This record gives sequence, C-alpha cells and structure tokens, in this order.
Amino acid sequence: MYLITVFGNLLILRAVSSDSHLHTPMYFFLANLSFGDICVTSTTVPKMLWNIQTQSKVITYENCITQMYFFLLFAGLDIFLLTVMAYDRFVAICHPLHYTVIMNPRLCGLLVLVSWIMFVSLFYCTALGVYLSSAATQSSHSSATASVMYTVVTPMLNPFIYSLRNKDIKRALKRIVGVPGT
Repeated sequence: MYLITVFGNLLILRAVSSDSHLHTPMYFFLANLSFGDICVTSTTVPKMLWNIQTQSKVITYENCITQMYFFLLFAGLDIFLLTVMAYDRFVAICHPLHYTVIMNPRLCGLLVLVSWIMFVSLFYCTALGVYLSSAATQSSHSSATASVMYTVVTPMLNPFIYSLRNKDIKRALKRIVGVPGT
C-alpha cells in the first residue's frame, strides 16, 4: 500500500509538471495534495514497517516528537489544500466567466502558502497537546486501525479519487507512458 501511495502520487506530480495543459489552478492544487500525501505516509509508514519487522514498538521521545511534528504538518496541509480545492471548484462553478481573473497564479501560490501557515500557527500546539495527553491513556486495536486508515489508505486513494478519474490526467499519463494516439 505504501508503494502504491508513493507511486500513484508521483505519477500525478509527473503528469501535472510535464503537461502544459495541466498548468491550471486545479491541477496545481492536486499536485500539492499529491506531494502532501507522499509526505504524510513517508513520515509514519517506514517506522511502522520497521516496527512490524522487528516486533518492536520502541521509539525515542525525540523521534516521536519529530515524527509527530511532520505528520501533523503534512496532514494539516492536506486538510487546508482540500479546503482550497473546494474554493477553486466553487469559483469555477459559480463564477465561470471570472474564474481566470479570480484564480490567478499569484492567488493560487498565496492560497498554498496560507495553507501551510494556517496549519502551523493555529493547530500544531493544540494537536500536540491532545496527542500527548491521550497517548498514555489509550492503546487499542481500533485506534491502530483508524491510524492506518488515515495515514495509509486515504493518501493511497487520493490520486484515484481526485485525479486518475480525470480525462486530462489520463491523457497526460498516457503521454508519459508513451501510449499511441494521445
């Protein structure tokens, strides 16, 4: 699942960066979401796989804090990017004639930057406190299952949900792979 997540999201990044037809706000946000999904899973899954392989659940306090910091950073980025993507679609549907004026490259870059800043400034300390207070009191199988669903399954499915069902992305991927007739 980890390899599918990384490979699927890398394909989206490659398709968006290599096809000039995909240099639009929607695909800019999709590429950023793909980057965030790779980072979310790469923050937690390698350590999880190591723990499964060695049958060890040990992690140093410093490594735990570092892993948690980056996980929360990238998970928060994903949440805000999904919000920005919803705004992009709202503008495209409700104001189609003004879309290119409203969603200009400067605004798109600013929205991605704000996604990073908002998460770091508003949610990092709160999430850290909640995570540290509940980590000592709960350790159940259902929590582990929920964690795997959020850290592995969701980022794995995002390329399929948001991109691979899209005809423009499919066309760009066919060009990358070299399928004739594209």
